[in-house]
Amino acid sequence: MTATYTRRTILRSAASGGAALTIGADGAAFAQQPSERPNIVFILADDMGHADISCNGRRDYATPNIDRIAARGARFTQGYANSPVCTASRVAIITGRYQVRLPVGLEEPIAPITKPGIGLPPEHPTLPSLLKKAGYGTALVGKWHLGNLPDFSPQKSGYDHFFGYRSGVVDYFLHVNSAGNPDLWDGDQPVAQAGYLTSLLGDRAVNVIAEYAKARQPFLLSLHFSAPHWPWEGPDDQAESERLGGHNLRDYDGGSRETYKRMVLALDEQVGRVLKAIEDNGLDRNTIVVFTSDNGGERFSDTWPFSGRKTELLEGGLRIPALISWPARIPAGFVSGQVTANMDWLPTLLAAAGTAPDPAYPSDGMNLLPQLADGAAAVERRLFWRYKSLWQRAARIGDWKFLKILDNTFLFNVADDPMERANMKERHKDIYDRLVAEWNAWNATMLPETATSFTEGNTGKQWVDRPGAKPVTLDPDPELR
Repeated sequence: MTATYTRRTILRSAASGGAALTIGADGAAFAQQPSERPNIVFILADDMGHADISCNGRRDYATPNIDRIAARGARFTQGYANSPVCTASRVAIITGRYQVRLPVGLEEPIAPITKPGIGLPPEHPTLPSLLKKAGYGTALVGKWHLGNLPDFSPQKSGYDHFFGYRSGVVDYFLHVNSAGNPDLWDGDQPVAQAGYLTSLLGDRAVNVIAEYAKARQPFLLSLHFSAPHWPWEGPDDQAESERLGGHNLRDYDGGSRETYKRMVLALDEQVGRVLKAIEDNGLDRNTIVVFTSDNGGERFSDTWPFSGRKTELLEGGLRIPALISWPARIPAGFVSGQVTANMDWLPTLLAAAGTAPDPAYPSDGMNLLPQLADGAAAVERRLFWRYKSLWQRAARIGDWKFLKILDNTFLFNVADDPMERANMKERHKDIYDRLVAEWNAWNATMLPETATSFTEGNTGKQWVDRPGAKPVTLDPDPELR
């Protein structure tokens, strides 16, 4: 009979100063020093649907490297974005708080019409600034989109190093933004570098890992890929880049499922290179690797079994991949039904590093380590959303979800009805009223909607499957005035 081992930790006497002896799933023992702080590699995809990776159900291709993060650690089946669009969601990720506590979080997303002076305040504590205070090296490779120079930059918000782009989108080959301006930076210096952007970001990430390993310093690497965000350009699609010419990057008449596949596979390849760099530098056991997305899927994404897409508070616009590995503490192959939001990463990663949020800026997120590493049961969450386009609002409490789009209101049991088809607000009026009341109580503690903040959404003119969707208005919901 083959012996079956459970992963457990035998604590030696604190008085003796002994290390913890951990028994792995294979029965092997290894010592972990209590003072050893984990490295953190936080990988963020852009506009990736929940089922765009094969471990979450993608049916027409495989993502073996991304899947390996889940196989070596944990996969959340109920991972949510804080917003269905990038700037707002990234505010929640970096601060660990509801984005609508900050003016920059009202931008859906930052756009050319955004008022000057709007960005992530440099004085606000962030994941990188808090880890930096705890002795970590910090680097951002990839997308920023939280404010422009000279007032805002990654290096004003806690990152020691930055290589990437500042706007919401760049061409994969020309590295220009939607205004046609060059947007590739090394620190605060613009740079020109030939190559496919996904590969360039992977190259820099591999170098950053090697440099921190050589310095023997714990580090946070935020690796924020542009993929699979439009324009629809795979590694061999330079002709499409030339056709667009640095303009019309939304590429409404371009792209295909095959192009999207190549973009995701290129991303998966770079994730594989990053994982190999971690292993080659002897860091794999005590490095946390997170893989997630800023919001739900776009044109060619697979959001099954959900409906909706980016810019919508339907499940497809909010449900995202959420994977984490940390071989030193998280058992391999763990699948969690814990409801999470991407503001949870800050308190979770700070706890793993032995530090905590600034008490003057308490996190709205949840430390997930008890569920991931200590076997704690899942707990009921109360999560709330607000999105100005089409006056959307939503709340999830337990399995129930309140949703409002324009003047239409709904109550869904998203555990039983993930496609949000059966409106239960009349059958369960008491639950509906309770969720609405809790949403109103939450909203009263947030910044109000403004007529000047930007928002975008899906319209019937652009999307054949949204025939009744009205053009975006910047007017706040009149019921919130």
